[in-house]
Amino acid sequence: MNQVADYLKKEADAYPLASFRLLFGLAIFGTLVRFWWNGWIEKLYIDPSFHFTYYGFEWVQPLGSATYLLFLFCGLCALFFALGLFYRISSSGLFLSFTYIELMDKTTYLNHYYFVSVVLLMMIFLPAHTVCSLDARRSPSAGRGIIFKWQVDCLKFFVSTVYFYAGLAKLNPDWLLEAQPLVTWLPGRVDLPILGRFMEQSWVAYLFSWGGAAYDLVIPFLLWRKEAVYYAFIGVCVFHVLTIILFPIGVFPWVMIISAVLFFPSRMHEKNLTRFRWLSGDVGTKGFTRPIKAFSWRMRSTVIVLSIILLFQILFPFRYLYYPGNLFWHEQGFRFGWRVMVMEKAGYAQFIVKDISSQEEWFVQNSDHLTPFQEKQMSFQPDFILEYAHYLKEFYERSKGHNGLEVYVDSYVALNGSSSRPYVKSDVDLTKCQRGWRHKDWILDFDAPVYGL
Repeated sequence: MNQVADYLKKEADAYPLASFRLLFGLAIFGTLVRFWWNGWIEKLYIDPSFHFTYYGFEWVQPLGSATYLLFLFCGLCALFFALGLFYRISSSGLFLSFTYIELMDKTTYLNHYYFVSVVLLMMIFLPAHTVCSLDARRSPSAGRGIIFKWQVDCLKFFVSTVYFYAGLAKLNPDWLLEAQPLVTWLPGRVDLPILGRFMEQSWVAYLFSWGGAAYDLVIPFLLWRKEAVYYAFIGVCVFHVLTIILFPIGVFPWVMIISAVLFFPSRMHEKNLTRFRWLSGDVGTKGFTRPIKAFSWRMRSTVIVLSIILLFQILFPFRYLYYPGNLFWHEQGFRFGWRVMVMEKAGYAQFIVKDISSQEEWFVQNSDHLTPFQEKQMSFQPDFILEYAHYLKEFYERSKGHNGLEVYVDSYVALNGSSSRPYVKSDVDLTKCQRGWRHKDWILDFDAPVYGL
C-alpha cells in the first residue's frame, strides 16, 4: 500500500497529455468530416427505416434530419477539445455525442469507435488542458505543466491492454494454423502496385498472421521501455500504414499511431509543442505549478473512477467464457473484447412469418426493410437475427393487421473459409426468444473449436 501511495504521488510533465489531446481531437474531427463528406450520415442513419440497437440502449435512435446537427455539435466539441477550449465541457460533450452516434445503429459497430469512446470517457477526468491550450491562455492561473504520473499512465495502460488482448485473440487454430481470414482477404488485393503479386501466395498470409499476433503481443512492452520506444514507434507506423494499404478500415490505424505518441519522453512533446505557442504562449516549465501532494476528495474520486474503467476493460472481454461453444460462431461475448479482424463470416437468412389463426405464411423480402449493409451484417450475427425477427412481428401486426404471428428463419453461415452450414434452429419461433445476456440455445453448434481470448 505504501508503494501504491508513493506511485500516486509521483509527478510528470503534462506535455504528453497535451500532445495526445491535440492529435486525438483532430483525428476525431477528421472522421466526422469524412462521414459528412461521403454522405454516410444520410446513408447509415437517416435513410434506413429500421435500426439495430444495443441491448439496454434501445432508446438511442437516429434523430432524423437533426442527426446532422448532432454531427455538427460533435465536430465542434472535437475542435474545442483539440484546442483545449472549455475543456471539461467540450470533452464531456464530445464523449456523449460521439457515443450517442456510435449507439444509434449497431450495424456500424467497429472496435475503433468503442476505443474512441473509452478514451474520451477517461479524458474527461484527466488534466489535458493545463498546458498548450486555449484554456491555459485564457486563464494563465489555470496553467499547470506538472501533473501526476498516473494521469498519463492510465491512458498508456489502456492502449497496451487493447494491443495485448488483440494479440491473445489471434492465438487460435484458424489464425495460426490456417492463416484465416487473411488467406481469404489478401487475394482481393492483387491490384496493389508492387505488393499485389504477393497477395495470392499462402506464405504471405502466414507471415502476416504470425507477424500480426507477435506484433500485438510484444509492442506494448516495447513502447513502455524508454530505450526501445522510438524503434517501437517505427514498428507501429509500419504495421498500421500496411494495414491502411491492405485493409481500408477507417481511422483506427491513425488513432493507434497517435496513441503510441503517449509513450514518447516528455522532452520530445515539449519540443514539438513549441510550434503551437499561439495556443498558450511560451511552452516551458517556468512558472508552472505542481499538483497538490495531498489527495483531495476530487482526486481520490478520479483515481477510483479511472480504476473502475480500466478494471472493466480487463475483465469484460472474458465474459465469453460464460457461453459454451465456438465464440466466433455464436459471437456471444465477442464485441467489446478487442478482437480485431480475426474472422470472416458470410451468411444467408430467409425469414418466414406465420399467422397462427389463418395458417397463412409468407417469405420476407429483407431488402424491403433493411439496407444492403444491414442485411449483410444481420445474416451472420445472432443478436441481429433475433432483433429483426421481433421487428418483423411488430411490423406485420401493426401495418397488416395480423395477430398471433410467429417468425422463423432458414439461415446458413460460412466461417473463415469453411463451407456454409445451418446456423439457427429452423423450428424455433424467434418471437418467443428474448434479448439478453443468457446463452442463445437456438443457435446450432459448430464442431470446430476456437481457442484464445
